[in-house]
Amino acid sequence: MKIKDILDKRTPTLSFEVFPPKTEDKYESVMNAAMEIARLEPAFMSVTYGAGGGTSQYTADIAAALKDQAGVTPLAHLTCVSSTKEKVRQVLSQLKEKNIENVLALRGDIPEGGPVAKDFRYASELIDEIKKAGDFCIGAACYPEGHVESANKTIDIEYLKEKIDAGCDFVTTQMFFDNNILYNYLYRIRERGITVPVVAGIMPVTNIGQIKRICQMSGTALPVRFKALLDRFGDNPGAMKQAGIAYATEQIIDLIANGVNGIHVYSMNKPDIAGKIKENLSEIIN
Repeated sequence: MKIKDILDKRTPTLSFEVFPPKTEDKYESVMNAAMEIARLEPAFMSVTYGAGGGTSQYTADIAAALKDQAGVTPLAHLTCVSSTKEKVRQVLSQLKEKNIENVLALRGDIPEGGPVAKDFRYASELIDEIKKAGDFCIGAACYPEGHVESANKTIDIEYLKEKIDAGCDFVTTQMFFDNNILYNYLYRIRERGITVPVVAGIMPVTNIGQIKRICQMSGTALPVRFKALLDRFGDNPGAMKQAGIAYATEQIIDLIANGVNGIHVYSMNKPDIAGKIKENLSEIIN
């Protein structure tokens, strides 16, 4: 099923993200975690893609298993910053062979000291390539706080408009911890004429080291009440996990109450975290 059709129903949806292993010896444990999350019956599940296509086969295989064995609609990530057109076309051919209809088109992080191919500079160019390849439903990323490399939020929204014009069907946000940031962003992009569904990306923070990495990579702002949570519970792993899940749940409930129906949880291959959030929302999303 195409994700744009799932989102067009305008009812609350809960989806989860998993990421493939970097090495073959971890493949079975990752697949088991993905299947356990799939048993929660999410609206769809996304499968990430390593820099330079390092996990491209794993991405396709896990996505196909979710569809064929678990009956869950998969969303395969595809990045282009380190890929040639030949490589992208090869991956798209694999996805077609496995009857995977949904692709999340990303530029990807520029690798430190790694190779950067010349064929793609922006996600909009990748979207155009996917559009030519067949009847895929195409998603893209958006950044409520602005991409770290953008000069300002206005320019960043113009880049988003280019993705939509290239053929993007829906967008998923980078994680955020203050819902007002998303509400302001939605107002701005709707004013710009961007009308595709926006799925809110939510990260349950369950350890303090995790949030430090997130902020370094994405420039995500932390509201005062979230910092208080870190200060109070950061040194107690069990309490931090419980508080992080509770904070994410509260964010999701507020989003749905305010008309944001698409919720995508960055569950970090943790079935217990995904399951607890699903349980907390049992009467809100069903």
